[in-house]
Order: sequence, then C-alpha cells, then structure tokens
Amino acid sequence: MELRPAARNTRQKRAIRDVFERADRPLSTDEIFEAAHDAIRSLGIATVYRSIRSLLDEGFLTAVEVPGRTPLYERAGKQHHHHFVCTACARVYELDGCSSEIRGDLPRGFRATGHDVTIYGECADCRGQNRALPHQDG
Repeated sequence: MELRPAARNTRQKRAIRDVFERADRPLSTDEIFEAAHDAIRSLGIATVYRSIRSLLDEGFLTAVEVPGRTPLYERAGKQHHHHFVCTACARVYELDGCSSEIRGDLPRGFRATGHDVTIYGECADCRGQNRALPHQDG
C-alpha cells in the first residue's frame, strides 16, 4: 500500500473549505471553483480537483451521487438525508433527515442495507420565477 504524503493546508484549500462552511447544499466542481475563485483569483481548476480529492481523503467531504450527473460534494459527517434536484435550475438541495419511507418486499434471502432517494421538482426561486411568467396556452 502506497503512503501518500500528508496534504498541505494551503491557502487555496482553506478557501475551498470555506466554500463548504458557507454552503447549504451539495456543490459541483464548477460551483466550488467559482466560489473559491472569488476569494483567490489565481486559483486554477486543477487545484480545485486536487483539493477535493484531498478533502475526500481527509474525511472532510463526501461525494453525492445524483443519477445522470457528475458527483457533487458536501460536508461529511451529516446524518442520513436525501436530496432534491430542481428541474429548472439543476441545483441540488439537502432535505432534512429521511423524508420518505421505503416500503416493499425484498426477494427471499435479500437484506437491505440502505437506500438512496432523490426527489425532483422546482426550487422556491424557480417556482417564484415561473409564477411571474404570463400563462401560455400550448
């Protein structure tokens, strides 16, 4: 097993940590880059990828898998929860706790060890924008 050197806590990595301290939802790599780039103009996308990998290895971040999307990232250590995907703006939001009960009979001999639920719809911002638009008949 190859030992990796301890990751340095660089200014860029601290800026990325700060992005997650302020974030209230999972973020894409592009969103992380944009937010951290506001703080450090010289920040490059390669540094963002390296920092994400380091923060995953350290256990500070965890990947969020949403079907059909590249991984998103959020702070690790949160209680079990699900996610909401806005179909208008594509942002992903956290839902508090386990908002749905999964019921169903498993085949004989199967044992469930977990579940993942993603709910789709419109976020409050997008829903408000759509209400402001004049009604169009199709």
